Amino acid sequence: MSYWKEIAIAIAIPEAVGYIGSLKSRETMKTWYKNIQKPSFTPPNWVFGPMWTLLYAGMGYASFLVWREGGGFSGAASTALKAYGVNLVFNGLWSPLFFGARRIDLAAVDIVLTWGSIVQCINLFTPIDKTAGKLLWPYLAWVSFASVLNFSMWYLNRGQSSIKKD
Repeated sequence: MSYWKEIAIAIAIPEAVGYIGSLKSRETMKTWYKNIQKPSFTPPNWVFGPMWTLLYAGMGYASFLVWREGGGFSGAASTALKAYGVNLVFNGLWSPLFFGARRIDLAAVDIVLTWGSIVQCINLFTPIDKTAGKLLWPYLAWVSFASVLNFSMWYLNRGQSSIKKD
């Protein structure tokens, strides 16, 4: 397989995770999400799509570097790539929890697990390829900010039975 095709596949994997999550987000953004209480520092909705697209591309390229430098799935990269897979699962669960189930509380638990799995990936990626580890720092920064948003929205909307309704 060509070098560029391998990179494209590595980037397409997290982009697909993001796209699948965004399917439910799009419809609920116009209804439920519009009506819940949000902190004053919540970015405009249009920021999220481009931000996640860039972050997913960086994540995918980082996984490609680890895969290439670490000998693929059976080499030194095996543990790092498994941790990355776990991270993608946690990442992919957030939108269905937050937007689909409208469970801000469960999404908050998931985002903590996502954050921890990013730290684990950084720790496992860096010894294999320093650039790959560095590529995950913007992802960690954004998820840190998103965690504050998530917990703030949970706090602002706690005890409101109407948060599950449109």
